[in-house]
Amino acid sequence: MKEGIHPKLYDTKVKCTCGNEFTVRTVVPEINVEICSKCHPFYTGQKRIAERGGMVDRFKKRYNIK
Repeated sequence: MKEGIHPKLYDTKVKCTCGNEFTVRTVVPEINVEICSKCHPFYTGQKRIAERGGMVDRFKKRYNIK
């Protein structure tokens, strides 16, 4: 491999606004994020995909189909 063409890799500390910190390897020395897997509603169980209801369910409700 050629010398000097690859970027330097850092053990980057990722900081979330909720206070969670974890380490990854990237070419950036530090990353600040607004939301992570510890505070995101989908991953914490506070929000479900099925709550919205699908097109079939709305169709059945609209035309009173059981």
